[in-house]
Amino acid sequence: MKKFILLLLLISISVTSQAQTEKEKVQETVSQSQIEGHIYFLADDLLKGRATGTPENKIAASYLANTLRSYGVKPNPESGDYYQPVPLEKVSPPATMSLSLMGEKISEFVALDSGAINYNENAIFVNYGLKEDYSGHSVKGKVVVMKAGSKEANDARGAFRLRDEKMDIALKSGAVAIIELVNAADQMWGFLDHNFNEPSLGLVSSEMSDNDAKLPHLWVKDTDFAMATKFATSRSLLTALNLSPQAKELVTSQNVIGIVEGTDPVLKNEYIIYSAHYDHVGIGTPDETGDNNYNGARDNAVGTTTVLSMAQNLAKYPTKRSALFILFTGEEKGLLGSEYYVANPVLPLNQMVYCFNSDNAGYNDTSLATIVGLERTTASQHIKDAATAFGITAIDDPAPEQGLFDRSDNVHFAKAGIPAPTFSLGFTAFNGDVTKYYHRPGDEADTLDYEYLYKFFSAYVMAGRNIGNDPVTPVWTKGDKYEEAGNKLYGN
Repeated sequence: MKKFILLLLLISISVTSQAQTEKEKVQETVSQSQIEGHIYFLADDLLKGRATGTPENKIAASYLANTLRSYGVKPNPESGDYYQPVPLEKVSPPATMSLSLMGEKISEFVALDSGAINYNENAIFVNYGLKEDYSGHSVKGKVVVMKAGSKEANDARGAFRLRDEKMDIALKSGAVAIIELVNAADQMWGFLDHNFNEPSLGLVSSEMSDNDAKLPHLWVKDTDFAMATKFATSRSLLTALNLSPQAKELVTSQNVIGIVEGTDPVLKNEYIIYSAHYDHVGIGTPDETGDNNYNGARDNAVGTTTVLSMAQNLAKYPTKRSALFILFTGEEKGLLGSEYYVANPVLPLNQMVYCFNSDNAGYNDTSLATIVGLERTTASQHIKDAATAFGITAIDDPAPEQGLFDRSDNVHFAKAGIPAPTFSLGFTAFNGDVTKYYHRPGDEADTLDYEYLYKFFSAYVMAGRNIGNDPVTPVWTKGDKYEEAGNKLYGN
C-alpha cells in the first residue's frame, strides 16, 4: 500500500511538472528579493569594486561558486571544483615617468605601453601617425608625436582601434617611442588615467614573438588638440622623456564554471553557454562627492546575477540541451578571462552551439531589453518572445558606432564560430543614464529599479529555456561576418 501511494505521488509530481508552462517555471525560481540579494552583495563597498586579481575579486568568485553549489549545479568537469585558474602577469607603471614637450612639463599623460627610455632631443610630428603621414620624415631613432586616432575618428575610442596599427608603423619606421595627443573629455580621461596609471594585467604567455614587440607609447591629454595644432607648424619639437623599467609579477585569478546536463538523450550533447563577467574596475579617481569605490552594480553585478538566475532555474528544470555557466574574470582588463577560456575550454568548443552573454553599462528605457547582436543569430525570435512574455520589448543594438558586440566577452566565442549575442539592460542610445553610471563610483545597488530587473531577468531565463528546448540548433544568420568561422567549427 505504501509503495502504491508513493508511486501515485511520483506520478502526480511528474504530471504537475509537465503541466507547468515555461513561463511558470521561470516565475517559480526568479524572485526580486533574490536578485537584490545577489546585486547588493556583489556591489557592496567591502568588495572594493572587484578588481581582477584582488582578494575582493576572489571573495566574489567564492560567493558565485558557492551559490552554484547551493543550486545543485555540477562543478567544472576538468577540475572537480567550480574554478578555472587564469594565470596573469601584473605589470606596474614605471616608478619614474616624466615628460616635457617644447620646454613645457606635461602632467596629464598615461603609458599604454612602456619600456625604459631616456630621451632628450627633438621629436618628429607625424600628423595622425598613419602610413602616409611618415612620408618625407626620417624618424629612425626618434620619438614620434601624433594626433590620436584618425581624421575620421579622432576620439579616444577611435585611437584605441588604431593602436596596434600605429605601433606597427612606428616600429617598422625605426621610431623609439610614440606620443599620441588625445582630445579627451574629463570623464574619459579619468577612466584612462585610472586604467593605465595603475598596474595592468595580461595573460601570461610562454614567450614573446616578434609581432609582440612594443615601443613606449604614451597618451597625452590635449584638449581641442591645442598642442597638436601648435606642434604641426613648429620647426623643432624638443622632447624630454624619461621612463624607468616596469615591475612584473605573476597573479592568478579565476573563472567560475558550472554545468547542468540536458534531458534529451541527443540534444544534451549540445551546450548553451550562459556567461557574464563578475570583475569591475576597483578603487579609482574620486567623483565630485569624494567616492572612489567603483561598485559596478550595473557593470556587471546585474549580468552576473542574470547568469545565476539561469543556473538556479535550469538546476531545477533542465532543458533538453545542456548548460555551461561561465562567470569571467578580467573582462575590464581586456576580456582576459574569456580569452583564456576559449584557448583552454573545459569541454570541446564544437559542442557549444550558443553563447548567451550578459553585460551592461546602464539603462535609459525600462520598457526594453537591448540585445547586442539580436538579429545576427537564428534564435532572435526566441529572445523576442521571452521579452514579450514578461512585458518588455527586445531590440537590437541602437548604437552600432560603439562597436559593443566586439567589446564584451562574447566576441572571443564569436571569433571561434559560436553564435554569441549579449543580453543588456534597455538603452536607446549610449548616453544619458547609461554613461552617467558607466565606470563611475555612482554605480551602486540602491540606484537600480528592481521591478524592471525582475522582468529583465525573467526574460533572459525564458529566452534561455526557449533556445535550450528548440529541436533546431541555432546558427549565425546568413552572411554574418562570423558565419564562416561557425561553418568551420561545426564542420558545415
